[in-house]
Order: sequence, then structure tokens, then C-alpha cells
Amino acid sequence: MDYQLIQTPNGLGVYSPSQPQEKPLVIDFLSGTLGYRHTRGQHEAIAKAVAIQKHPGAVVLDTTAGLGRDALILAALGAKVTMLERSPIMAALLHDALQRAAIAPALSAIVPQQLQLIQIDACTFLQQLNPQAYPDVILCDPMHPNRSKTALVKKDMRILQTIVGQDIDASELLQLALIKAKKRVVVKRPRHAPPLWPNPTMVHSYTSSRFDIYLTKNRPI
Repeated sequence: MDYQLIQTPNGLGVYSPSQPQEKPLVIDFLSGTLGYRHTRGQHEAIAKAVAIQKHPGAVVLDTTAGLGRDALILAALGAKVTMLERSPIMAALLHDALQRAAIAPALSAIVPQQLQLIQIDACTFLQQLNPQAYPDVILCDPMHPNRSKTALVKKDMRILQTIVGQDIDASELLQLALIKAKKRVVVKRPRHAPPLWPNPTMVHSYTSSRFDIYLTKNRPI
């Protein structure tokens, strides 16, 4: 399915001409579910997996930015987050969302001071990263095959998966992350999926997903 960028009254969006009845997807850090979630970030699963409340100034690299949800939550808690996104379409949506957030009173103290975006392949970025710039935490949330159509209940996730496709290099990305992260690597997986790398240090499981956490210095962040 082909997706195209379109300017909407709410910001840059993406839509499929073959589905004209469907509203364009616009990333909005201010309203809806995400606007609410970033205000209660310490209760979010990603915050607990990263242990960000104990170390709010941690440097975090989100290697699979997607819709930017996890990155915004962590940045709102004080982390310095860099999002990597290799899809030009998703990067364009994120860039537009960041520009709007930067002039909004609720987020102007977070963007761009705490939250930035780079359009690049994550493996390439990590391969080129100097030791002086290694982040404290690296996040990996690779796309995975859905087990059934019922898993595609949300439009934004369905569009994201169609645009981004399957992350066939997920294992390579994780291996690089385990070398480059100073303190921990956090990998989001479907609850019953096998780990991308054996023997995570700890696992946080939820109804449909889980976080595999690998401590890279054998100490908690």
C-alpha cells in the first residue's frame, strides 16, 4: 500500500490514496492519548524499564523512534533523548511534530532541549558512534509480524508497520546496542515472542508486551 505525505490543518500527515475514507495520520505530542501519557510518565512501562525516575538526566538513544511516544515520555521525565528513524516518511512526521511541540507552552521546555531527531539507519549510526558519545541507555522496539488481524486494531500502528516494514536487522541492531550502551539496553517484545538475545538481566511483562532488559555494566542504572 502506497502512503503519501499531505499537509492537514493539524500538521503534516500521511495517508493512502487507496483508502480516501481514512483520516491522515498526524503525530501530535500535545493532544489525545500521548498528550496525557507524557504528563504521567513515571507510571509508564517504558519509564520503569529504563529506571528513569532514579536517574532523570540519563542520555537515551531511541533506535526505533516510530511515533515518538516512548521518547517523549522519557524526555518529559528529564532524560536527554535522541530519536533515530530511518523511514523518510516517519522522520518527516516526527520533525513536523517536534516543530509544533517546540512552540507549545506545555512542551517548549522539553523540545528541543531534551528531545531531538536524526533521520538515519540505527545500525549505521551505532557503527559510527565514538566512545565519548555512547548513551547511558539504548532502546530497541523492532517491528514484528502480527499474529492476527486483531492485533492491528489501531490505525496509527497499522500505518507505521506498513511504512516501516519488518526490521530484519533487529538482531544486528541489538548486538551493536549491547556494545555501545553504557548501562543498559531495553528491548520491547511481544509478550510470548522469543528474546532477540538470550538471557536478559531482567524482564518486565505486561498483558500483550514485555521489556527485556540487559545491563551492560552488571549494575542497575
